[in-house]
Amino acid sequence: MKRHSVIRKIQSLFKVPNFTSEEAKKLGVSSASIAYYVKTGKLERIARGLYRSLCSPTVEHFQWEDLIVAIRQTKKGVICLISALALYELTDEIPRQHWIAVPNNTRHRADQSVRVIRMRNISLGKTKIVLDKLALPIFDRERTIVDAFRYLSKEIAVKALKKAITKKGKEKIDIEKLRKYAEKLHVKIIPFIMVLTT
Repeated sequence: MKRHSVIRKIQSLFKVPNFTSEEAKKLGVSSASIAYYVKTGKLERIARGLYRSLCSPTVEHFQWEDLIVAIRQTKKGVICLISALALYELTDEIPRQHWIAVPNNTRHRADQSVRVIRMRNISLGKTKIVLDKLALPIFDRERTIVDAFRYLSKEIAVKALKKAITKKGKEKIDIEKLRKYAEKLHVKIIPFIMVLTT
C-alpha cells in the first residue's frame, strides 16, 4: 500500500485528540504502517495502542487527558465510581487514580494510574460522555451513585446522592431508575433516598 494513501485513509482520525490501533485497522491501516509513521515522526505513540497525529486538535479538557488515555486503553472498560462522580460534579474527592470498571472475566494489564474494578453487570446503566469529541463509556449518574454505596464509603455515597438530588434539568437524577438499579444490584439505599427527598 502506498504511504500517502495510508495517511488519506486515517485522515478522519486526526480530527480527535487520539486514536487507537483498532480504529486504524477498521479503516484498513496495518500496525506496520502505523509503526512506520511513528518512526518517521508523522504520528506519535502516546500509550500502548494509542496514537495521535501532529495535526490532531489539542485537548480542551486537559484535566481529563490522562483519564481519556486510560479508558481508551482499557478494553471493555467503563468510567466508574470516583472518576464518574468527579465528571458528574457529584463529589469533592480528587481522583488520584482513574476508576474503570471491567467485566468480571476480563484480563487487564496492571497500571498504577488506573484502579480497575471488576463487575458482573457491566451493561446496566452504561452510557457515553463526550470529551474532546470522543464518546467515552461511563455509567450514568444513577448507576454511579448505587455503585458508590457498594464500593465507597457511606459518607462519599450519601454526599453524592445529596448533590444529585439538588441538580436540575438534564443533570437531574431519576429517582425511579435509581431504585430499580439498587434493587437489581441488591443495594439498600431506599432509606437514604426517603430521608433526602422528604
